[in-house]
Amino acid sequence: MTAFVTFSLRRAASLALALLLVLGLGLAHPAAAQEAQAPAPQGSAASVPLGTTLAPGYVLGTGDKLRINVFGEPKLDGEYVVSSTGIVSFPLIGNVPASGQTVEALQESIRSKLAAGYLKDPRVSAEVLNYRPFYILGEINKPGEYPFVNGITVQQAVAMAGGFSYRANTKRVFIKRALETAERPVQIKGKAVLLMPGDTIRVGERFF
Repeated sequence: MTAFVTFSLRRAASLALALLLVLGLGLAHPAAAQEAQAPAPQGSAASVPLGTTLAPGYVLGTGDKLRINVFGEPKLDGEYVVSSTGIVSFPLIGNVPASGQTVEALQESIRSKLAAGYLKDPRVSAEVLNYRPFYILGEINKPGEYPFVNGITVQQAVAMAGGFSYRANTKRVFIKRALETAERPVQIKGKAVLLMPGDTIRVGERFF
């Protein structure tokens, strides 16, 4: 009788263990499915994709014109242009690196320099008045430098430059970003491609 009871207890324990294993696998599967469906992490935003409008964090460059104000110091308020060497010449503190900096970073740089022995707790604000120009060359009627307007497209830029020449490839152009070293081919047939300040557009020749 004792042996029968022992056997029954062992069998019941085995069944309970098997049931727990089945339940554990069932609970694990939904978690695995959720992990499989989780979105992949997005890539770096260091390279601005073609067709992107301006956003907070705009990087300054040569030719950008800024309005800089220092609260309570009207003699320091004014309009400043990022020079060909990438600096802004500011009263009291001299040359401040600007090219490659965001507007917010430039504000902080000016503030910290003014606070270092010139002003007590200065408050600095800056905004872009005029963005650096874009350039268009190649098979275009009036190649050259043109003022950038937020939201301008390649097609509008071509119109500003007098339109395509009769040899132009009107389906594809090449665009080089201001802070990049290489140009990229861009299809423009049937779609609007937005420009960024400092872009260089090259219109190639079509093959007859």
